[in-house]
Amino acid sequence: MTHAPHSDDLSRVIGSELPYLRRYARALTGSQTSGDAYAIATLEAILSDREVFEQGLPPKVALFKAFNRIWGSSGAPLSESQPASAIEAQAQTRLAGLTRNTREALLLQSIEGFTTEEVGTIMGLPGTEAEQLIRIARDEMARSIAGRVLIIEDEAIIAIDISAIVQGLGHEVTGIGRTRRGAVDLAKKDPPDLILADIQLADKSSGIDAVNDILGDLGDRPVVFITAFPERLLTGERPEPAFLISKPYTEDQVRSAVSQAMFFSSTETLGA
Repeated sequence: MTHAPHSDDLSRVIGSELPYLRRYARALTGSQTSGDAYAIATLEAILSDREVFEQGLPPKVALFKAFNRIWGSSGAPLSESQPASAIEAQAQTRLAGLTRNTREALLLQSIEGFTTEEVGTIMGLPGTEAEQLIRIARDEMARSIAGRVLIIEDEAIIAIDISAIVQGLGHEVTGIGRTRRGAVDLAKKDPPDLILADIQLADKSSGIDAVNDILGDLGDRPVVFITAFPERLLTGERPEPAFLISKPYTEDQVRSAVSQAMFFSSTETLGA
């Protein structure tokens, strides 16, 4: 008989994976507030019934599976609730046209790095069905919208690679900013529909500050951040981005995050 882990052990296991669950929840809902509410509900469910955290599964899989039960039982709340803004209303309209469960499958596989078999376990589906959902999600989102993307990245090779991925999705790259000042100037000259920004730039300027400057000048638009240390940003202590890619990234991660952000029009950014 498998016994539930000791409280301290369970807290430690969940604590190490919690930043990534919060990242997934925010990307799924498009909102830090809504995403964190679902993460908290998951923790409360586990605390009230340890069997919710299934033994025999890898800890991250067990945690995300517990979350998926909470999320699934709520019945796609974003599409049922009153939109808080024009951006959210637009997102709800687009979401209504997606095949059921496709966004969840795509985020789990491409952003969180689960295998298709693990995605199936989390979602209670065969791995082959999870793989089909991922393929459908990519196709539907790629067709849903194309736009203009500003890349903020100081490393030339990475900037070229990201640019090629973005263009491969059918988007236009308006420019590559290598410093805070350079990025702001590019945005003013040719306003983008989406910003994809590294957080740490070589001249010690901040991609976060550059994005906040741009949004202050041009208004809200979707943002995807890239960082080598995502756990330092996923603390819940200040506003956090809904879309955050870890370095080193994969092409699938960039494709998924850009498509999701452009589709969902999430504009939450980090506080200065």
